[in-house]
Amino acid sequence: MPQRKLYRRIYQKNKRKAGFLFVFKIVGLTFFFLLLGILFLFIYYAKDLPRPEKFLEKEFIQSTKIYDRTGKVLLFEIYGEEKREYVPLEKIPVYLREAVIVAEDTNFYHHFGIDLKAIGRAILADLKLKKPVQGASTIPQQLIRSSFLTREKTLERKIKEVILTLELDRRYSKDQILEWYLNQVPFGPNIYGVETASKSYFGKSASELTLTEAAILTATIRAPSYLYPYGEHLDELIARKDYILNRMVTLGYINQEEKETAQKEEIKFVGPSSKILAPHFVMYVKNLLEQEYGYGEDFLKEKGLRVYTTLDAGLQESAEKIVDNQAKINEKYRAFNASLVAISPETGEILAMVGSKDWFSDPFPEGCELTPEVDCLFEPYLNVALRGRQPGSAFKPFVYATVFKKGYDDKTQVLDGLTNFGIWGGKEYIPQNYDGKFRGLVTLRESLAQSLNIPSIKVLYLIGSGEKTEKLEINDFLGKEEIFREGLKESIETAKEMGINTLTQPIPFYGPSVVLGGGEVNLLEMASAYGVFANEGLKVEPEAILKIEDSEGNIIDQKNSVPRRVLDLRVVQLINDILADNETRAPIFGLKSPLYFEGFKVSAKTGTTDNFRDGWTLGFTPEIVVGVWVGNNDNSPMQKEPGIVLAGPIFHQFMEKVLSSLQK
Repeated sequence: MPQRKLYRRIYQKNKRKAGFLFVFKIVGLTFFFLLLGILFLFIYYAKDLPRPEKFLEKEFIQSTKIYDRTGKVLLFEIYGEEKREYVPLEKIPVYLREAVIVAEDTNFYHHFGIDLKAIGRAILADLKLKKPVQGASTIPQQLIRSSFLTREKTLERKIKEVILTLELDRRYSKDQILEWYLNQVPFGPNIYGVETASKSYFGKSASELTLTEAAILTATIRAPSYLYPYGEHLDELIARKDYILNRMVTLGYINQEEKETAQKEEIKFVGPSSKILAPHFVMYVKNLLEQEYGYGEDFLKEKGLRVYTTLDAGLQESAEKIVDNQAKINEKYRAFNASLVAISPETGEILAMVGSKDWFSDPFPEGCELTPEVDCLFEPYLNVALRGRQPGSAFKPFVYATVFKKGYDDKTQVLDGLTNFGIWGGKEYIPQNYDGKFRGLVTLRESLAQSLNIPSIKVLYLIGSGEKTEKLEINDFLGKEEIFREGLKESIETAKEMGINTLTQPIPFYGPSVVLGGGEVNLLEMASAYGVFANEGLKVEPEAILKIEDSEGNIIDQKNSVPRRVLDLRVVQLINDILADNETRAPIFGLKSPLYFEGFKVSAKTGTTDNFRDGWTLGFTPEIVVGVWVGNNDNSPMQKEPGIVLAGPIFHQFMEKVLSSLQK
């Protein structure tokens, strides 16, 4: 019996040993075939690694083309060609190379093409955030990807990228790879390589760049079309520049004093080098394609989209000339910029958009320090039509529309006299009319047509209380702030329903001065909101794109706006008739003001902020809405002239052009 147990134990021991050997063989064979597979993949893909000179050859790219509404006028081409001027590494400043390494690949000189530590950090960060947001691509990986691969997220593409990156790093020196990278990657739309970028943005060779300029160029690499110096995100570009300078200090490439000097340096861009038609509008459309339509930067670069916009090229050309000419005249009033937007009220289509007086002008002209300071601070690339500005009395029609919704009409009377509206913002609010006069009892028609301030604020009381105010005296409004807040709340709600989306602060933040334009809006949304009046109470969202086709001509997206009623026809007709009543507004504006067009009924309203920082004129017919803003980019006050003097002539000349074309 003991002998039988012994045999059994020997048998079990041999069986376990055989099992271990079998598993070991399976693991060994698996590992062998895995290595063999990796070797096969490495040989398969590495054999196609291009010669060094291949990095300098241009790949065929189908650009995205942006057209006017007819499809006959090409406004802009996104990545239509790669503009590149190759420069050797020794002609690229050391601090530019260091800035790129700090921003894009800190361990560039210490890894073998793939940075395992960075990958680990990225994985941990993604797990922590529960979504893939961190990247860990090295400079060699970016070079391989931008030169030979697409950014499609497939296993095959990733395998190619890794193998080609490893082979690239094995075959060539770090300096050679860095040289190719700095000459390959984009620094903006159509701008490839540091030399082209340096000349495009600063008008100088890369070898002449300052530390600040080098950091600016480096900052664009992360998102070349988004962080474009002439786009809408200049503040974010500057913030990333500062981040790079701080990192250079942390990693010991520069000292604190050098960083502080660089941050104080004045940045002077020379302006876009290539001609763009309707540049502010084009950049607005490009931003829509990326942000709202979800087309990524690479997609726009490679897929050959055809974008048909709403722009009327003829009206745009007229608008640009009129704005430019009148802006030069306005300089005598210390008003150095102007903007215009024209919209079809029926469709919401943007027919013209002039974001500033001249996109192509030099923001820092020689000798500008000898002229008023604001002239040196003019920034042509910023689209003022999309910037928040106070509208002055141009906001009043929304308040009057609200009171008319309550059942009042244009014959309702209010008292125009010295009035104390109580404590607002910590002090008594006792406003004045523009001319400093009081007129006694006036109708709401007279009040709106002549843009009287005191009666217009009392309209808030009518809205909030439902009580008439013609018999209320100077101090009868004290302690009634809640009534005014209710009227204010309803008026802002009307404005929001009509398309004003920027009044997002709590109601107490604004106070009754919002009637006089105390809250910030932008020109595009103001023109769109006035379109509700022109379109008989129907709201249509502003549109810049008619349709988008792929490279084969197939429609992949198309405008499909649906009108929505937000105002009753009675209210609209009252507002439109008052704003077109030339005789009633004549005591303030005169019979032959820029708001008057002989033979045509044009409804119009002006606006001027009480500090003369903004001048507005908006007007419309059933066919078109035109909005004009005049002022200074840095918010400097103009000479004490109202919107009718500064913005009125631009409005009149452009509207006259439109009306004359309607007669043909």
